[in-house]
Amino acid sequence: MADAKVIAPTVIIVGAGPAGVRAAARLVAAGLRPIVIDEGRMSGGQIYRRQPEGFRRPAAELYGFEAAKAEALHRDFDALGPKIEYRSESLAWNVYDGALHVLTGERSEALRYDALILATGATDRLVPLPGWTLPGTYSLGGAQIALKAQACAIGARPIFMGTGPLLYLVAYQYAKAGVRPAAVLDTSPYRRRIEALPLLAARPAMLAKGFYYSAILAARGVTMLTGVTPIAIEGDGQVASVVFQDGRGRLRRIEGDAVGLGYGLRSETQLADLARCDFAFDPVARQWLPVTDVDGRSTAKGVYIAGDGARILGADAAEVSGQLAACAALADLGRPAAAAEVGQLRRTLGRMERFRRGLEHGFAWPAHLAAGLADDVLVCRCEAITAGELRRAATELGAPEVNRAKAFSRVGMGRCQGRYCGLAGAEILAARLGVPVEQVGRLRGQAPVKPLPMTTEAVS
Repeated sequence: MADAKVIAPTVIIVGAGPAGVRAAARLVAAGLRPIVIDEGRMSGGQIYRRQPEGFRRPAAELYGFEAAKAEALHRDFDALGPKIEYRSESLAWNVYDGALHVLTGERSEALRYDALILATGATDRLVPLPGWTLPGTYSLGGAQIALKAQACAIGARPIFMGTGPLLYLVAYQYAKAGVRPAAVLDTSPYRRRIEALPLLAARPAMLAKGFYYSAILAARGVTMLTGVTPIAIEGDGQVASVVFQDGRGRLRRIEGDAVGLGYGLRSETQLADLARCDFAFDPVARQWLPVTDVDGRSTAKGVYIAGDGARILGADAAEVSGQLAACAALADLGRPAAAAEVGQLRRTLGRMERFRRGLEHGFAWPAHLAAGLADDVLVCRCEAITAGELRRAATELGAPEVNRAKAFSRVGMGRCQGRYCGLAGAEILAARLGVPVEQVGRLRGQAPVKPLPMTTEAVS
């Protein structure tokens, strides 16, 4: 009798950024044909976002020091070609009962999987302030997309405010493109960066790039201040200035025609939540993250998490963790990788974890700014919920945690599902209740993770 045909396992990857691309390449090398689901039109993710067809800017202008890495990632993914099933411009909107629900156009399909690798990346972490809904206000990621994908700037004199490496990178990219920022305003005191140097030294090349960006901005006369306290974004129908206190407590105002905001990144975890993965509070990042082992295995059978969707480590670490998650999936499917390969990947990721702790200390999430927002400041843009309404949910209505506050006030119930208001809302609630922020919990993910068209058609 002829041997029965062996059916290859179905492995789905969500995301075609650095983690997803390296996971796909590793699976192909093992003889599998993974399905890659990507919201973007082309692979690369946010960090290595490709320019639209017809644009001919050199990679060095788009990606700076990372041009070679970006080109290698694009080239390697393109080379996978027929060896994978690539579904671009597709939204993974639910995980339920061993299937990933995917929307392409107006057609939704449930794809069953043997292994699911979530390489969903991250979004900007924001702190609301008066005026943050004015036209001309963007997240740092949005400002970067404008520059990379549309070849345009958010303004002629943009002000970049927040904290974290992305703050300086985006300002540098704008300066390099010929747009001189009006200011770079960092809420983290400079001393914290000095304190973090022993951890940051785990990746000396990355540390050197940060110094370089700051040096170039200073050489071009860009105002750079640390330890600031944002007060308000001002303007009559459009951004005109930013008011803040400097590190010495002096009230200052800087004029500009746009603002880019960002206080580090938050992991995109909604799909992991819907897959029933366990979460734990990470005191380093001050946010709830999926529980994984060192190789990316979650607590949900057959679900693996790689890249910034697991914890914020950056593009280089995302490539490593994507490959490592693929190795873990292969091992669980009975196709283990060589121990030497896995061991090397683990060691590399360990060094990057030290660097992550340094970044979180040197550029700390300003929880006090969120907790201290005035009652009339809009926190949830989607549902127009103020800080005062959220505090009322905690006190008068008796909400002991964020999901109860959501039910009472609708905070986090809108289009973004708490991506931009959730972390700040938790800080406000915890401060009003007088408890640690981890005690008020996290907003639970709901399907669909992003809005679906009313005309969506389910196909089998």
